Order: sequence, then C-alpha cells, then structure tokens
Amino acid sequence: MAKPFVTFSIRRAPLSVLTVASGFSALFFCKACFTVSDPGSVSCKCDCSPTRMAPVVMLWLALCLSGTLAVDRGNFKTCDQSAFCKRQRALQPGQSPYRALLDTMELTHTKLTLQLINDNNKVRLLLELYRLQGNMTRVKINELKPLKPRYEVPDVLVQQPLTDLSLLSQDENGVVLSLGGEAQRVILSARPFRLDIMEGHELLMSLNSRGLLAFEHLRTLFSLFVILPSQPKADDKVEEEKDEEGMWEETFKSHTDTKPNGPSAVSLDFSLPGVEHVYGIPEHAETLKLKTTDGGDPYRLYNLDVFQYELFNPMALYGAVPVMLAHNAQRTTGIFWLNAAETWVDISSNTAGKTVFGKMLDYVQGSNETPQTDVRWISESGIIDVFIMLGPTPYDVFSQYASLTGTQAFPPLAGLAYHQCRWNYNDQEDVQAVDAGFDQHDIPYDFIWLDIEHTDGKRYFTWDPHKFATPKDMLQGLLEKKRKMVAIVDPHIKIDSEYKIHTEIRSQGFYIKNKDGGDYEGWCWPGNAGYPDFTKPEMRAWWASMFAYDQYEGSMENLYTWNDMNEPSVFNGPEVTMHKDAVHGPWEHRDVHNLYGFYVQAATAEGLIQRSGGVERPFVLTRAFFAGSQRYGAVWTGDNAAEWDHLKISIPMCLSLSLVGISLCGADVGGFFKTPNSELLVRWYQTGAYQPFFRAHAHLDTPRREPWLFGPDNTALIREAVRQRYALLPYWYQLFYHAHRTGHPVMRPLWVEYPQDAATFAMDDQFLLGESAALAHNASNLTFVWFDVHTFQKHNGAQDLYIPVTMSSIPVFQRGGSIIPRKLRVRRSSACMEHDPYTLFVALSQRAEGELYLDDGHTFNFDTKGEFIHRKLSFSNNILSSSNLAPAAHLSTMSWIERILILGASKPSKVTLKTAGGQDSQLEFEFDASMSVLTIRKPGMNVGEDWSVVLK
Repeated sequence: MAKPFVTFSIRRAPLSVLTVASGFSALFFCKACFTVSDPGSVSCKCDCSPTRMAPVVMLWLALCLSGTLAVDRGNFKTCDQSAFCKRQRALQPGQSPYRALLDTMELTHTKLTLQLINDNNKVRLLLELYRLQGNMTRVKINELKPLKPRYEVPDVLVQQPLTDLSLLSQDENGVVLSLGGEAQRVILSARPFRLDIMEGHELLMSLNSRGLLAFEHLRTLFSLFVILPSQPKADDKVEEEKDEEGMWEETFKSHTDTKPNGPSAVSLDFSLPGVEHVYGIPEHAETLKLKTTDGGDPYRLYNLDVFQYELFNPMALYGAVPVMLAHNAQRTTGIFWLNAAETWVDISSNTAGKTVFGKMLDYVQGSNETPQTDVRWISESGIIDVFIMLGPTPYDVFSQYASLTGTQAFPPLAGLAYHQCRWNYNDQEDVQAVDAGFDQHDIPYDFIWLDIEHTDGKRYFTWDPHKFATPKDMLQGLLEKKRKMVAIVDPHIKIDSEYKIHTEIRSQGFYIKNKDGGDYEGWCWPGNAGYPDFTKPEMRAWWASMFAYDQYEGSMENLYTWNDMNEPSVFNGPEVTMHKDAVHGPWEHRDVHNLYGFYVQAATAEGLIQRSGGVERPFVLTRAFFAGSQRYGAVWTGDNAAEWDHLKISIPMCLSLSLVGISLCGADVGGFFKTPNSELLVRWYQTGAYQPFFRAHAHLDTPRREPWLFGPDNTALIREAVRQRYALLPYWYQLFYHAHRTGHPVMRPLWVEYPQDAATFAMDDQFLLGESAALAHNASNLTFVWFDVHTFQKHNGAQDLYIPVTMSSIPVFQRGGSIIPRKLRVRRSSACMEHDPYTLFVALSQRAEGELYLDDGHTFNFDTKGEFIHRKLSFSNNILSSSNLAPAAHLSTMSWIERILILGASKPSKVTLKTAGGQDSQLEFEFDASMSVLTIRKPGMNVGEDWSVVLK
C-alpha cells in the first residue's frame, strides 16, 4: 500500500555558534541576563540585586553562545563519569552468576517467593513474583537480609491488583507458572536464573537472558566481602570483591559524594524478540522511537535543570518516567521500572545499523533472523521492582499502566485554553495592559502568568509590595472578565529570619538535612535557600495548608500555581542539583531524587483542592515529574529555544510523555530563549494550538512578544490559530475526560491507532488528537478517509498526497467516520462561552460516531455528584442521533445545537428533526455539491436531550 503524504515546510533558521571560556575562580552568574562577575562586583547588565546572582564556585565555564547560552555538557555527567553506571556497564553479556534455589520456593495463590544466590560472592537475594489483574506481572528482587533496609518507592502506585498465580510444572531445572489468559505462562529457569514470559509457543519477553542481572549488596567499608545470610560451606569458593574507584566516594568537578552506604546499584536486562521499535522513558529531547545506545551513552533518567538543552541527545532533562513501551505489528508491551534513583537505560538491537538495502537483502536471501531489542536498566540504589505489562494492544498497555499509577488529572476547562506567560510581567499595570491588549486585538485567553519577579524578594507566597501592591484588585479585574492567573511558587525557600515560610519550616524540622545533620542549604533565585523535605507527609500537609486564602495573602479563587525549579535546582550543587548524600529522614537524596518534583506538585495540588473545601479542581504546572505525576496536573518541556528544531522536537517530546500517562503536556510557544522571527512564531502558535497545554512563554532578556507585536498580518494569523483552539475546546475537554477515566492518551502517535501499519511506527512529525483529528507536519499517513477541517476537502487513503501549506493554513484533518463538536462563537475566555451553542461536524465514511461531554468546567461535581452530560452521537442509514451515555448523571444546560455540517454527504430532499417528545419538524439546509457538504442550520435541540435528524 502506498503511503499518502502531506507536505508542511519548516524552514531552518541559520545558526551561528561562538564558544567562550572564562577562568578558574569564584564567579557569579546571572541567569536573567547571563552576566558573569566576580564576588566583589556582583552586578549585571539587567541591574538585578545580588540575590539574583547565582554562585558558580571553582568551575570552568564553557559557555556556548548562539544569541544566548547553550547547555554546557561539562556540567553534567556522562556514564563514564558516573561511577555506578561505568561499573555496571563494564559487565558484559554472558553466563549469569545468579541461580535460583528452588528448594526455598514458596507459592501462595497470588505470590511466588524464592531465593537467588550469586555463586561468585554467595550473597542471597529474595525474588518475589506476582500476577496482577489486567495481564501484568510484577517482579521484585531485594537482598534477603540487607545490612539496613533498601529504599522502595512509596506513594506512586495507586493500587496493586493481585490475581491468582498457579503452578503448572516443576523439576530440578525450574518452574512453570500460569499467568492465565491465552496460555500465558512464565518459565523460571534455575541455573542460571532467567525468566521467560510465553504465550503459546511465542516468547514475549525474557529477563536476565543476557546475564546482566547485578545487585550490589550493602556492606561495610572495611569488609572485603559480606556473606549473607550465612557463612559459605567449606567447599564453596568465594571470590574476593574488588574495591573499585567511586564505590565509597566519588568526585565530580568540585563536588564530592561521600557515599556512606557504599555501592548499591541494581541492574537487569530484558530481551524483546520480534521488536524493533521502543518508546517512552521521558524526558529527553529525542525522537519518538528510541535509538540504540551502542557506542554512546545510555539514556539517563535523573531530574536536572539543564540550561537550554541540546536536541537528539540521551542527556537527562527535567523529568523522569521509567516506563518503556515496545511495539510490533502483533503486540504492544510495556516495562515499568519503579526506581527513583539515578537510572541509565541501554538499548541495543540486532537490526541496528542495517540499511534499508541490507534489510531487503536479508529478505531476498531468506534470512530468518528474528529482530530483537535488548534493554538494560541500571539504577544507583533501591531495589529491582518492575512491572511487565503484556498488552496486547496499545490501549491495553495504557490501561494497565493507569491501573498502577493513576490517570491524568481532569483539568478545569480553562486549563485547556490559551495561557499568556513571560518572565516577567513587570507590575499590575503591565498585567492590566496585556489583558486589555488581548481584548483590543480580539484574541481570547484564559490565564496570564507571573514568574518569580512578582514576589517580595523571591519569597514565595508573597507579592512585591511596590509592583504588586494590591494583588486582589488585579485578580478581581481578571475575574470580572472570567479570566485567571497563575503565579509561580518554587520549592527553594529564602533563608530569612523575617520570612514566615522559612521560619515555620525550620521550626518544625521540615528542611532536608545535609550529611552532617544540619539543614541543607544551596543557592537558587533568592540567594541562600533551604529545601523542604517533601518526602515527609507532614511537610506536604503543611505546604498544602499554605495555599489557604488566609495564609496566602492576596490570593483568590482565580489564582493557580506553577512549580518550577523542583528537580530540585541548586545553582551551586553538583550538576545544578542537590548533593546525593543529603538526608531525608532515614534515606539519602540519591534514593529519592526523581520523586522530589512529584511530591512538590502533589502537595501543591492538594493545597488548591483544600482551599476550596474539596470542591474546585486544581491547575498546577510542574517542570520536574515522575511516574504518577499525571495525577496532579500539567507538565511542559522546559527551557526550549526559539529555533525551528525546537518547534519540531516539541511533538515527539509530548508524544513520549503521552505514552507514559502524562497527557497534559506542551512546549513554550515561541521558544523560551532567543527571539523568534515572525514566521517561526506564527508556526509555533499554529502547532501549539493543537498540543494539549497551550502556553506562550519567554525569557526576561528577550523582546516582548505579545501576539499583536509582529504586524497586523501576523497578528491575524496568530488570532486565527488561537480561535481555532477555542472552537475545538469541547473536543479537547471530552478527550481529557476520557484520559481521566481510562488512562488513554490525548495526543497519540499514529501507530497507536494503526498498530499494524509499520510505516507509522517511527513517525513523529505528526500526531492524532484522540482517534478523530490529525495534525500533519511533513509526511502524513492518511489511512482511510480524512477531511481537511478548513476546506472540507476529502482525501482517500492508500495514495500519495501532496498538499501545499501556506502561512495561513494549518494541516489538520478529521477522520471519516467521526463526529466532532465545536463552539464557533469564540469569546474572550472559555468561561464566557459556557452556554454558547455547538456545531457538529459529521465526517462520513458510510457511518460516523462521536461524543459530546460537558459539565460545569471547574469542580469535582462531575465525579462526586454525577453532574455532567455525556452523549453518544451516531450517523447511520441517513439518521443522525443523540443518545445518553450516562443515564444516572444529571446536569442542566442552556447550550443547544445551532448547526450541523455533514462532510461527504449526498443531497437530501428534506431534513426532519425528531425529538424525544415525538415532535417532528422540517429543518432548513444548504448543500454544496462541489464539496459534498450538507449544512443544517439552527436545528435548536438542547445538547442534553435525545433527538434524531433524518435525511431523506
């Protein structure tokens, strides 16, 4: 079958690079204007106060400039510079030293346990294997008797749905267990230890088939080796364990990690026969399909504040979700590695590097080599705790993962509208002027955002007494226009004895501790700062209480929150983050690092819920995240740049997040760093309007870029893109309702909907919204029938299409066989459109189906009181009908259907409306024969009622 294409030209901006190096000394660096100065003259060209200047102590600064700074790779570790990664990666595939001690096996109806022994050092491990509901298997491996407890990740799992596990057979070589389903079973081989998951005669996945299981047991510094749980027998040979560099202390640049617990890394390999395409493990500025890592660094999962990140690089970024999906035309599977420590993921493939010609030659020569992808996970500490999701469809994997970690939080409708942000809007008058500018230029928006400069000296939960002296007046002015505000609240707390937040955290002992037991302190925006220990439930509860209206002075119900810098970012810390030997109660920071941002967002979301008495849905944006973060709000892709490649990479970055449960994702429209030209800015708005989280943002040092500042022609193009977003809000809202109920992603790669079409497996320059709308950049595989949403031009699948795209057009298509509701009366905010009528777009492919969902748009009443409307829309046999999908639900609405457009229709002789009350009425219609579009005007039905429209 030939592949259809839609052309969409993205021109690349020229790039010039200048490299500058400064000397080796104690320096200060302003992240606002990029000035580097010495401590004696702490100043910069933006005249910020000394507290804005971040210390860069005893570091070489290699600054790659392209209009502004780029990431300095030297500030972040490679695998070779990370002792545990280097140590583990040095292990080569081969015979595993681990074997299963079958005589220790215990089996209940839900759980198998047995001991593993490392024949080299005689250390014993405990294997636990569970069968979970929904076609999942959980495998845990821990030390049998560790010197002290090893960290197991709490709070991420919402449930562990166990189901029956049964023994099929056992002999001296191993055990076979039934996993239920279609002859699914797991084969546990004893020597060497290995797990194979089968379905019938097909091998789905193998664990430790390459012999790379490694588990560094806890030990004391002065022991050559530790024997657990008992001394070896006389005839046992015990290999002496080597004390390798970096096991007990590690230095990176000027920072030393003391490692009081010594080496504690864990590692396990997974083999995926028949698989060439793997996805996920965000966050990386990378293609959707993950690349093999042979000859380079593994993908790194370690939440970091990476300043203007590079593209197509396995370096760690702001968030880490240790979930990988594997897909071929027969099956989708997933691996969820539940570990919050620094993690590296190696990927290799037996087809990597083969050209298309080479693959064709294999086919011609009858090569029967089965493609295989091998994945190895390496974490610095904790235990091995892995969930194997066996699909078999993509949607099964989404549901399986959602059953473990929860679904996407259902955002308030306004959260899906347009957000206007900048570092920083200067004062209340500036906010008022920007707000008025949107009205003047007839561009809708819902949220205006305030960055760190709105506070009193970077003291969060406060307002600058001069620039934002009467915040409630400002918020009330927005509220009267049915608009909202987001203010930043970061988790680094200015150390100031006059600052209530600091004094309360310190008095209650809620700060993270340093290795010596004192409060951990580091540099961030306020200068010297403390870092609350959000791993403590008491700290999270206290933080949530600070969002109460009587605690957060100047706040109102239309003020929401943005958590930035929560990796956590520590300007003078190793890799711009916290020292790993900092202490959270009984645990080191190395154990919990990737959870920090998860906890900050969770506590903030809880605070916004509590302040309303549990009635209002929160909106919280976070930069750092982990598995389960989808339960608490939105994520964005961080500090990108105004470059064409950054616009392009926003698609696979958000697709990767969507595949692992985080649907509410977006990128800074226009790019955070640098200055976009008008074409790039317009194209970014046109793309961002069709991504889930739609926010423009810009750096303090860039020229202002409100949508009306680029000339009337470009203003009109941006206005049209934003208005298209608002018209489609009913569809967006419906998709997020489903994401919240099912865990299915909103923004989807094409292969999710077309899982047997290999041509889609690596496509990441286009995507689907739900199953019915597609945005195409460059190549577009328009399988089946699609309609251009602007021109209504019909395109059949199975052909090559070349569609010119001008500056005024966005290549968006509606799938034939779908019905999408829109609101075409676009007003200044989404709340102003609450009671406006709907237009139904019915795209025919013989039949068509769709849905319409609405509730009050902002409370939990849809869930707690059943206050919503959910309708099924169907077109079949020339009858369009609406029926109730939720008979037990109830909601009164004034919204009605004012227009129906049927694409791909034939001209009827008459159109009749039949209502639930038995009344019939004739409807006016128009028919465009050239485009086969039937328009039915003002049918007038309430959207909550049953009705049918009959074409004759």
